[in-house]
Amino acid sequence: MSDPLFDNLPQASFRLERHGPLAELVLARPARHNAFDAALMLGLLDCLDELVHHHENPLAERPRVLLLRAEGKHFCAGADLDWMRSLAHADFEHNREDARVLARLMQTLDTLPFPTLALVQGAAYGGALGLVCACDIVLASDDARFCLSEVSLGLVPAVISPYVVRAMGMRQARRYMLSAEPFDAITACRLHVAHQLAKPAQLLAEGRALALRLCRNGPEAMKETKRLLAAIDEQGVAPHEEKTVETIARVRVGLEAQEGMQAFFDKRPPGWRPRFKDEA
Repeated sequence: MSDPLFDNLPQASFRLERHGPLAELVLARPARHNAFDAALMLGLLDCLDELVHHHENPLAERPRVLLLRAEGKHFCAGADLDWMRSLAHADFEHNREDARVLARLMQTLDTLPFPTLALVQGAAYGGALGLVCACDIVLASDDARFCLSEVSLGLVPAVISPYVVRAMGMRQARRYMLSAEPFDAITACRLHVAHQLAKPAQLLAEGRALALRLCRNGPEAMKETKRLLAAIDEQGVAPHEEKTVETIARVRVGLEAQEGMQAFFDKRPPGWRPRFKDEA
């Protein structure tokens, strides 16, 4: 990618493990709460593409199931703070290109020709919630917390919105996208963001057990089932992608988002936030 915003990126912090027919994609930036940055997004894209197409090793067996999980206390705390700073000072074109990378990552994960299973512990905020909603099955630890926090920073959950709305429905999306309130794992199940809860110590074991159960199914049958469900899901995500990319790029370079992100880094309320009588 020739855009200077993506030049000289550090090594993406994730790893791919293969356990027979099961592939495990592990976010491995626990010191940064597995937060997104450009290197991680591009690295994950390349990894998913390799799993599907086997560019370097055409004899490699395609996995039957992909397990997406993370090291450390949190699944993913959203955007990396240093990356957010770089975007806050970037122009519209840079922001649009960044948004397109996230859109490609989401779309690639959503359309993989085999089942995807996400294991969520701790925080799954912002774009991480989009990743979760793009997976076929989600197991959440009892301690998991979810949040569509973008509007609290003057931003919009644009690129992830089609996946989130598909999971929780438009009515609930209106609440949680506009309120930016966190919700717990039980609420995530009620909202259809997660399918099942697990004790923190049992999350990985239960996730792997379910993944291995999926591996016993016919791989072509599962591929065709995903293709059928996508067709049933009317227009799906693709027609909305360019609109979501343009929206977040335009909002990021606007005055409100600039103030919201700067206030976040300064650890102060943004200038547009009202003060109420009962506040100190």
